[in-house]
Amino acid sequence: MCNLYRMAKGQVEIAHLFHAARAGGANFAEEVYPGYTGAVIAGGQLVPMVWGFPLALKSKTTGKALKPRPVNNARTDKLDSFMWRYSFAERRCLIPLTAWAEAQGPRGAMTRTWLSVPDVEAFAVAGIWRDSDEWGKCYSMVMTDAAGDAAEVHSRMPVILSPDDYAAWQHGAPDEAKTLCRPWDGPLRIDPTEEPWSKR
Repeated sequence: MCNLYRMAKGQVEIAHLFHAARAGGANFAEEVYPGYTGAVIAGGQLVPMVWGFPLALKSKTTGKALKPRPVNNARTDKLDSFMWRYSFAERRCLIPLTAWAEAQGPRGAMTRTWLSVPDVEAFAVAGIWRDSDEWGKCYSMVMTDAAGDAAEVHSRMPVILSPDDYAAWQHGAPDEAKTLCRPWDGPLRIDPTEEPWSKR
């Protein structure tokens, strides 16, 4: 599952590449982690949202509320579940990125392997969003089974959308959008690195 991605373009470039208006002046980090702010295209606008739907947690010992956990991946086979179904039906968005990372290697010494679509400045993956009491607007990345070279890195991958499918994902009926929830069948670039997985 994706727990780190990179967006190496600035707001002006993202808005231009995805034909979106800029809704605010928020800054986005180049590397986005769950619970942090990322750039999202929703309703034709580039807007800042927190990556992950808040999941309420309680202490097993005291019963008191804990800090919510960001649920940043929505599996395609779970989109009909209570947590996701209304957002999938009513609030689909594009998540622009230049690469996403998966952890590889032995526990305690995992490194980052970056995956991207070659020969493009940026690409979009499928997302859903909602308003939350905890963090305001938040989004989750839609994941599907990995295929091709990506399956050698991880069993799941983001739903990568071709530009021809951006409108259908955002504005089509849910049944039409669901047909887009499939593994990417185009080329992928895979870059193993020596970067430690956790270096925040």
